[in-house]
Amino acid sequence: MSAPQKSASKKPTSKPNRPFFSSGPCAKRPGWRPDVLSTALTGRSHRSVEGRERLKLATTLTHEVLRVPPGYEVAILPGSDTGAIELAMWNLLGPRGVDVLAWDVFGRNWLRDVADELRLPGVRTMDAEPGHLPDLATVDFAKDVVFTWNGTTTGVRVPNAEWIPDDRQGLTICDATSALMGEDIDLTRIDVLTYSWQKAFGGEAAHGMAVMSPRALDRLSTHRPAWPVPKLFRMTNKDGINRDVFEGVTLNTPSMLCVEDYIDGLRWAKSIGGIDATVARSRASSAALYSWIDRTPWVEPLAVDPATRSHTSVTMRFVEPAVLAMTEPQGLAFLRDMVRLLEAEQAAFDIATYRGMPLGLRIWCGSTIETADIVSLLPWLEWAYAEARQKNGL
Repeated sequence: MSAPQKSASKKPTSKPNRPFFSSGPCAKRPGWRPDVLSTALTGRSHRSVEGRERLKLATTLTHEVLRVPPGYEVAILPGSDTGAIELAMWNLLGPRGVDVLAWDVFGRNWLRDVADELRLPGVRTMDAEPGHLPDLATVDFAKDVVFTWNGTTTGVRVPNAEWIPDDRQGLTICDATSALMGEDIDLTRIDVLTYSWQKAFGGEAAHGMAVMSPRALDRLSTHRPAWPVPKLFRMTNKDGINRDVFEGVTLNTPSMLCVEDYIDGLRWAKSIGGIDATVARSRASSAALYSWIDRTPWVEPLAVDPATRSHTSVTMRFVEPAVLAMTEPQGLAFLRDMVRLLEAEQAAFDIATYRGMPLGLRIWCGSTIETADIVSLLPWLEWAYAEARQKNGL
């Protein structure tokens, strides 16, 4: 491996038009301006006729944009994606064993909650090292299965849904917050799909979504958990399923500004061609970034298998021997130097790898990112790396 030159490289002159590459909250959609929120139902109750209509519009557009299959229902939930998936686990798990898969920080959160908080019998945990997936062929679909589609912190995704059988006995509960709109997700293989507005749509605030299959709805109507369910998680009442939850009635007070922002994101997705177009945008941006990684000697994708490399949260690790030889504090200082240089130049914001992951970078390539901005970013990454090397005496 050839080492980069010790002297600093020439500073680029062209910058990304939108240097916002955070993996959450993510960049707003192209052309977004605050005045798109001018129609928000502010100062009004979300329980008013108009408020319920606005919330119902959000779920109706969700059905259209995500091509939700017949019989599936959509709910707006509190607590972002965390609230949505926790609600699903607290309401639905218990009647049968559970396989919990994890290969990133957030998947391990759900694994820990199932194993240590709910303490269900028949739980099997399948935890892979960063860069890898668990062995999907060993998943037992006689059990319920909890997994993330895309490991946000590792850039590792499931390659498709073909490993999930149509004749499964258990439910599949999928945290898809960093995959939605950027990966092909076969909803017919998913019984509960959760996400948050601030990822795929570049939305705001702590609002979560759950898309639930008829099988999940049947479980919800017939199963009563052995533990108390907090009001914020309660989707049933004495008569069975609280159907209002799927008609735009929320379990707590939502921000109508954020609702309007979500509606704007959905309308944007429709205007450019729907989910096929948004997936194509993510693939184009990630392809440009992976191509640069392939020809850059000091980084490589954290995801080992190319088939599992994310199209949204592209995560890479430093591989130059001199950087790998650094102590942990030295390595973190090196990364900090590089990231601060980029932020000072307003060339890129929020691209450091997630804490606890191998030292490197994480760059969001979701559907709201322009491929041209990824291309403009690449010379800046090379410049900042060379500058950080020089500052750290490499």
